Amino acid sequence: MSISPERLNTLLGLAETELVLEACETEDRGSHSVERLRFRSLRNGAEIRGLLTRPSGTGDRRPAILYAHAHGGRYEIGASELLEGRPALLGPPGPLLAEHGFVTLCIDMPTFGERSIVTESAAAKAALWYGRTLFGQMLAEQRAALDWLSSRADVDAGRIGMTGISMGATLSYFLAALDERIAAIAHLCCYADFASLVETGAHDRHGHYLTIPGLLSETSTGAIAGLVAPRPQLICVGLDDPLTPPRALELAYAETHAAYRAAGAEEALSLLTEPGVGHVETASMRDAVLAFLGHHLGARKHA
Repeated sequence: MSISPERLNTLLGLAETELVLEACETEDRGSHSVERLRFRSLRNGAEIRGLLTRPSGTGDRRPAILYAHAHGGRYEIGASELLEGRPALLGPPGPLLAEHGFVTLCIDMPTFGERSIVTESAAAKAALWYGRTLFGQMLAEQRAALDWLSSRADVDAGRIGMTGISMGATLSYFLAALDERIAAIAHLCCYADFASLVETGAHDRHGHYLTIPGLLSETSTGAIAGLVAPRPQLICVGLDDPLTPPRALELAYAETHAAYRAAGAEEALSLLTEPGVGHVETASMRDAVLAFLGHHLGARKHA
């Protein structure tokens, strides 16, 4: 079921915001630099922590990554995932992406990291009572982070990609569906037909943040990811992951592939599946993501 980005925006109750940088501390780690950022949301006044990694030194404008952190019930992690990793990852993505030539930004999502003083349940209910969604708030803040990242003097705004695992994966393909400035996306471990998950009860493994009233009566996961066409998209899943069961994956991919075929861009869509793998990043996934982002965004490994 196809849907327009405008209609999807309405279902999400997405209210635009702007992030204003209030403070920045830079740390030189030799192989790369880390920026610890403090933003203020102009929509609700929230203070939002951001972390950024970049190759050391100066030079031409670089490709960049908007990195969306995961959920996993680990509300205390948030943006720290960029520098410290999490159990589902092989290691911290920020330093690795800097090594491969990328400027990478990650911000705390509502109810995560330094914002975990508000529970996901409370935030989701409040948003719904006002005719919005928590996921819509997350996407609005990710879009505002994209605005800020695009404005940096060391970033090539025409070469910004997005990636993440689990909740970060869902944020990646939803935001790319809504915002054409994202040139390529690579997402891990959270791509499946939502209606199929409901049929088996697997949908209850998702957090309250993903409650979007009326979504499945109008569209589907595969159709939303298909809105990214013709831009490059890499999908990585484990076939033993309860959030990406084979049947739900098959249905979603058929719709996304059809959208890429209709756009004459079948070669821009890639799927990596791994038998016997659950809700975790693997070495094959990591290698594929780095190769994909490097190829489509023109990054060079930093010496």
